[in-house]
Amino acid sequence: MFETRELTEFRSQAREFVRANLPSDIRDMVRSGRQIPRERTIAWYQILASHGYLVPHWPREWGGQGWTVQQELAFEEELCNNDAPEIIMVSFSMIAPILMRFGTPAQQQRFLPEIAAGRQWWCQGYSEPNAGSDLASVKTRAHRTNDGFVINGSKIWTSYAQYSDWIFCIVRTDADAKPQAGISFLLVDMKSPGVTVRPIVGIHGWVVFNEVFFDNVEVPFENLVGQENEGWTIAKSLLEFERLKLARIGENKRRRARAQEVGMTRTEGGVRLADRSWFRQRFAELEMQLMALEANAARFIQRAISGHPIGAEVSMLKLRGSRLIQLWEQLIVDGLGQEGLVLDPEVLEVGPPSQQQDPISATASSRRFVARGYTIAGGSSEIQRNILSKAVLGL
Repeated sequence: MFETRELTEFRSQAREFVRANLPSDIRDMVRSGRQIPRERTIAWYQILASHGYLVPHWPREWGGQGWTVQQELAFEEELCNNDAPEIIMVSFSMIAPILMRFGTPAQQQRFLPEIAAGRQWWCQGYSEPNAGSDLASVKTRAHRTNDGFVINGSKIWTSYAQYSDWIFCIVRTDADAKPQAGISFLLVDMKSPGVTVRPIVGIHGWVVFNEVFFDNVEVPFENLVGQENEGWTIAKSLLEFERLKLARIGENKRRRARAQEVGMTRTEGGVRLADRSWFRQRFAELEMQLMALEANAARFIQRAISGHPIGAEVSMLKLRGSRLIQLWEQLIVDGLGQEGLVLDPEVLEVGPPSQQQDPISATASSRRFVARGYTIAGGSSEIQRNILSKAVLGL
């Protein structure tokens, strides 16, 4: 994809920063495909914050650098290319913009500086056991009291709830209204009495998703964002930009590099995989898909830069980008063959580095299983197709 000289220089500076400042233990965990503990993730966030690189896409009034969408996505790409962990966008690119747009001055002053400093971790309370991607079907209830609201219900597939300080939730505050009209948007302290987090251990051994239960959880009026029963507009306002980022171009390029390494270092029948027709064909097909994804994303970036709405068509990026990651991971596993069957992270910890198993093969199966969630999280592929068919094609 063509870049201006300014953007190329920006990439170079970003690359130098990551290589100079990313702690080696975090780099090693990313390279080996291991889950990074909360305290090390927070440490990296605070390094980024101290150099102005954690929320550079925010407005300057809130501590940002006023970066363009192009700069933000280019920086994320350089993070991926240089073995930095993916920045979890819930805090920095989801709840923060919501607070900037819909929050009260008191809410903005209370939360935005803490988020910008990397000290506060948020999770998203949208999906429910019986609602899935149909957000208008939420059943978690919040009834009004003299002091605020009392929440009862549960959320599921809540990413990193076990690490989070706060959760933003859509809850039903009017059971008699039309589905979208009776929803409110609340901010809930995860330390509140009645909040229970139950981890969901994936087949890969990681805890990414969680169930969150609310048992008579009290939330003060001051934690209501916007007006009561008007939370639907707030909830859906973040989805378009979320899906632009969920193209995950940088993460796809990270996988492409791993697949390329497998092709160059592994053999089949004495022949390098990169010279085997089946591997070359699949790699070329995925690389072409990645090029098309990047070119398509460029169109939406230009829309955002020019101030036009991104539009419902952006769902195609999330649809294609999340599936492409799965295809890269499958190619890696297929290329490794039996070598990629290991499903025990502890294999990386046994013996000196010279005797430890290659990190690509040691965690290939885990990464493949982690990637299975990408076509579900952020709105399943089925939901993306429904959006495209109805809102774009008019079917």
